[in-house]
Amino acid sequence: MIARTLAAKLMEDATHYPIITVTGPRQSGKTTLVRSLFPDYDYLTLEDPDIRGEALSDPRGLLARRRGGVILDEVQNVPELFSYLQGVVDRERQMGRFVLTGSHNFLLLRSVSQTLAGRTAVRHLLPLTLEELQGRPVGPYPPGPPTAETIEAEKPGATWMETVFRGFYPRIHHHGLPAQDWLGSYFQTYLQRDVRELINVGDLEAFRRFVTLCAGRSGQLTNLSALGAETGVSQPTARRWLSLLEASFIVTLLPPFHRSFNKRLLRSPKLYFLDTGLLCYLLRIREPEQLEFHSSRGAIFETFVVSEWMKRAFHRGLEPDLYFWRESGGLEVDMLHDGGDRLLPIEVKAGDTVRPDSLRGLERWRSLAGTPEAEAMLIYTGDMVRFSKNVHILPWFAF
Repeated sequence: MIARTLAAKLMEDATHYPIITVTGPRQSGKTTLVRSLFPDYDYLTLEDPDIRGEALSDPRGLLARRRGGVILDEVQNVPELFSYLQGVVDRERQMGRFVLTGSHNFLLLRSVSQTLAGRTAVRHLLPLTLEELQGRPVGPYPPGPPTAETIEAEKPGATWMETVFRGFYPRIHHHGLPAQDWLGSYFQTYLQRDVRELINVGDLEAFRRFVTLCAGRSGQLTNLSALGAETGVSQPTARRWLSLLEASFIVTLLPPFHRSFNKRLLRSPKLYFLDTGLLCYLLRIREPEQLEFHSSRGAIFETFVVSEWMKRAFHRGLEPDLYFWRESGGLEVDMLHDGGDRLLPIEVKAGDTVRPDSLRGLERWRSLAGTPEAEAMLIYTGDMVRFSKNVHILPWFAF
């Protein structure tokens, strides 16, 4: 089993909260992780029809018969159970009594907010991060620049194209599975199971087309009117479908930064997929070498960096606090991390060579912010560490 960064936070939560809630997409490793961390807990999956029936017909009895810790898997399938959980933990006041997992974020969090507020820690487990895949020690967030001495040790055997092509779902790496075959089955199951379960999509083919169109826009500003028109659905339907993709951890929306220069900013968020393997599958990229000259090469690499940054935050129990900044004239900073006491601008370039004009967006940001010498970061597909104009230029595998 690949060690997960979130493990330490969950063990800490078990000493402070009576309930721990772990959300994330299907197959991100939630069940594997919580069962390894709490091996003595009773395990009940509410996807089992018998267990689900018992939870619906006799919820008090289901909980009363288990005096120790209990893992309730896919608990969003029986939202009625949450009120009974509240009664148990309020009466017993035992920390770490229940561990809940769920794949449908808005169903689960709606139930949590209604009945378990203040009684549970809510954590997100997404697909593997690159540092988890490499087995690296848990570093700080936001990540800082590595020393030149550590670069060679961290350099993986795979290229960036091979890495993003396979994606980061644990099962692919645990079992050495052909990535595109597994991801194709994963997406088909998502359509047939989760989409039908969560919202009434009458035309699954239209929804599939919508997701594929979203894949072609990863790394771009969100335009619901255009997405709806090209899919053949209304804008409200496109908005509802995009919310479903967010709730099931397929995509995320990166908001624009508004604190200053707001007259210069475009207001739409940027759309990103949370797994580059699934993104490559939807773009019909069937070999990693196709990324060398693919029209979406830059967007796919930017998606990798943004999703990696977000996963690292969530797996530490933190909010990403990540934005982008773009002038109406076109200059932009791909990522802006708001650390409270400082803003860290980050540029992403899918090239092995960093040219002087690659720093224009960073320089423009620092000029407008009145901090021309502030620290900045540029992440690229090369393998050398550089430092230019107070910008840390870092390879794709060592940020």
